[in-house]
Amino acid sequence: MHFDIFTLFPGMFQGPLTESILKRAQDRELLSVALHNIRNATTDKHHVVDDYPYGGGAGMVMKPDPIFNAIEAVHQGGPIIYLTPQGRLFNQQIAQDLAQESRITLLCGHYEGIDERVIQHLVTDEISIGDYVLTGGELAAMIVVDAVSRLLPGVLAEGSTTEESHSSHMLEYPHYTRPPEFRGWRVPDVLLSGHHEQIARWRRKEALKKTRLRRPDLYAQLDLTSKQDKKLLREMDEEERDNQSGRDQL
Repeated sequence: MHFDIFTLFPGMFQGPLTESILKRAQDRELLSVALHNIRNATTDKHHVVDDYPYGGGAGMVMKPDPIFNAIEAVHQGGPIIYLTPQGRLFNQQIAQDLAQESRITLLCGHYEGIDERVIQHLVTDEISIGDYVLTGGELAAMIVVDAVSRLLPGVLAEGSTTEESHSSHMLEYPHYTRPPEFRGWRVPDVLLSGHHEQIARWRRKEALKKTRLRRPDLYAQLDLTSKQDKKLLREMDEEERDNQSGRDQL
């Protein structure tokens, strides 16, 4: 996969793109990222990329011509995504959909935003990483690159992404590693048993518990009609009643 990222501050990407998994993916040629400074596409001697908004108001707006010039000079297909608080909310499903692309263009806005003509006639998608406002789209772009890249074949160890949170509308089960006991806190015995079927059952139950407690919106989307899930839900309900009864007696 190839990312073209258009930004006023390419230096912000040093670190996220030059360390850890994303660096290894680039070294192995599973991923390539090109950073493009929008200022380089200006035609005036001062490299002006913003101007006052028509109609008045606070702040500045990024001009359309440098953005069009910059993107059209290198675009070779694939979605052109503008990172903006007004976009659709980024989630794991969108990341999985984008991972099917071979090229993705990311446009990082700044100031009060970009000229609407860019959105109407150049951008093909708008994405937000949350209901809050950042100083620019660079951090959002880094998140999209990271979330999408780790889904590419070969970037992570096989199977690493299949059971993690949000991959199936569930939060992930708890993880433990050595030592088996730390400060008096033991790893659940089932995980030390070597019984793979019981471990899988425990993990499913713990994931259901966590999702129901922390993300009822995700829990409501689950298909829990299997015989095993129905049995796990009965056990969870009984445990909750027992715990509530114990609290009431205190």
